Amino acid sequence: MTMLPPPSPKKLGLVIDLDTCVGCHACAVACKEWNDGGQFGPLPDEHAYEKNPLGVWFNRVHSYEVTGTEKTSAMTVHFPRSCLHCETPDCVTVCPTGASYKRAEDGIVLVDEDKCIGCQLCAWACAYGAREFSEQRGVMQKCTLCVDRIYNETFEEYDRQPACVMACPTRARHFGDLGDANSAISKLVAERGGYDLMPETGYKPVNKYLPPRPRKDAITCGVPVKEEKVDFSTAPPLLRWMDKLLSR
Repeated sequence: MTMLPPPSPKKLGLVIDLDTCVGCHACAVACKEWNDGGQFGPLPDEHAYEKNPLGVWFNRVHSYEVTGTEKTSAMTVHFPRSCLHCETPDCVTVCPTGASYKRAEDGIVLVDEDKCIGCQLCAWACAYGAREFSEQRGVMQKCTLCVDRIYNETFEEYDRQPACVMACPTRARHFGDLGDANSAISKLVAERGGYDLMPETGYKPVNKYLPPRPRKDAITCGVPVKEEKVDFSTAPPLLRWMDKLLSR
């Protein structure tokens, strides 16, 4: 069994804004691209062009339809999923070889593929389905928070962020130290009511999710709006022509 290190004051992780995520999968693709050729690659695909393709993806995006209420309309919520780098992860403690481990210096959970025997106990222990088993390589793989990127001193400081964060077009993903209450990412969680995924597991995930804001029905909460006719008779010729054209 693998032991967990003492709790670390530094807790690197992600905050994902479900309000602004549009489900474009840019995070998943950027993650695949970076890690396929990085320190923890390759990320192989099995039967990529067949009916039931398989493969290793550290990030996956799921979409759900959420039912509306009397005052809010239904909405589609896009839900990115990856390793949450829990504070007390069972995926680490069940590992018989020490291949799964949690770093003491920053709390990142990693897999030493040289020690992994492919028993998949960690996948069974993970309540979030964040472990990826490579059939080709016979080892377990998972999100690394791009540890080989965020500590790369040859990069400009701005670029020392996970690939998924850098690629997100709507800035729905944020990276930082969630162990520091004064960090920008911790303040964002406090302001927006960020929450743990499935807190009942007791794993204490470091990554947080920001809830989607309610969508108002037709902007008026369902209250009918009286349509007013605008008089274009005295408008400039161009506007009168456009009004006539659009009124057909």
